[in-house]
Parts: sequence; structure tokens; C-alpha cells
Amino acid sequence: MSVPAGFDELIHPATRLSVVALLAATEWAEFAFVRDSLSLSDSALSKQLHTLEEAGYLELRKEGGGRKRRTNVRLTDRGRGAFEGHVAALRAIVEGAGPPAPALRHPSEAAR
Repeated sequence: MSVPAGFDELIHPATRLSVVALLAATEWAEFAFVRDSLSLSDSALSKQLHTLEEAGYLELRKEGGGRKRRTNVRLTDRGRGAFEGHVAALRAIVEGAGPPAPALRHPSEAAR
């Protein structure tokens, strides 16, 4: 089976896909909001954000100082395009599967 155009191996893992999907619905989001929405630890979310940022899919912005320091995150245009392409590829895979095949009957059931 060939992989449809737009399928993105970087976004595909469930945690990263969840992060990107959440961010696609907003302009900016606070780190704490993303963490709590996805039930992730700080370290788990930081790792995923770092990976996505290195790929150019995210922008991180730190504001404030001391205890009031906040990290905000958003998808870049590149990240938004990658997400949209990945969603289209997933739809193509699902649509390519077609409708479910009728259940096969065991020959002994046909005799009944």
C-alpha cells in the first residue's frame, strides 16, 4: 500500500497529532492549557513541543518573568499546512478502505 501525499510521519504519533490538532483550533495557547487539555506531564509535553518546534511546525513564546513566566505556543504556517495535509492523507486512507464487506457466513449456517 502506498502512503498518500501529505502523510506526515512527524505529526502522526498520537500525542503529537493531539497537540497539533488542539493548536489548529486556536491562534495561541498557553502551555498549561495544552498540558491540561491533553492530560500530559510537563516533561512529556515539552518533549513533543521541542520536536515540533525543531521541524518548524511550532513557535514558542515566553512571556513575563519569575513565577509569572508563561509559555505560549502556536502553529506556524508550515505546521498548519503539514497538519491539513496529514488530515487529508488520513481521510484518503479511510475512504480508500471502502464500505465494510458483508459478513461471510460459515457453510454450516447456510444449511439451516
